[in-house]
Amino acid sequence: MGLYYDVFETGWGWVGAVASDKGLRYTSLPEDSPDRALEFVTTSLKGEVPEHRPEALDGFKRQVEEYLDGERTSWDLELDLDDATAFFKRAWEACRSIPPGETRSYQWLAEQAGSPAASRGAGQAMARNRVPLVIPCHRVIGKDGGLHGFGGPGLLLKARLLEHERELAARS
Repeated sequence: MGLYYDVFETGWGWVGAVASDKGLRYTSLPEDSPDRALEFVTTSLKGEVPEHRPEALDGFKRQVEEYLDGERTSWDLELDLDDATAFFKRAWEACRSIPPGETRSYQWLAEQAGSPAASRGAGQAMARNRVPLVIPCHRVIGKDGGLHGFGGPGLLLKARLLEHERELAARS
């Protein structure tokens, strides 16, 4: 199976992505440099070397730009997450059901994934989310309502994404 990557600039920063013939496998959040975006996605590859094929990721790039520009609230992309655990897949699918501009707790996520006692496991699923934005882990918060755990650029970006989505939801 072929792997393809690209790194591209958006109005929010640089985004890296890797896809297979089956779908999107890894993405970064917007980063402050192309090197950081590429490093984020390639460290997950465990020795696999993707081919630089920007055109293979045109659909993803277009959708990211539309999302960040406030023109899109959902994603129409195939994902290649077959090698993830069953629990992670269920948690990621539950996360994708959270409406833009809304939040849910890690406890809620664990319940939706079929393991009510696994809120820490739900946290691990979000920490190991391979396609942030598409699987909107920024919508998952602590049971106290606080922002917790967010990779890449950190909690400031998590707060910015939530505010961005709230503004989009208010316009709808």
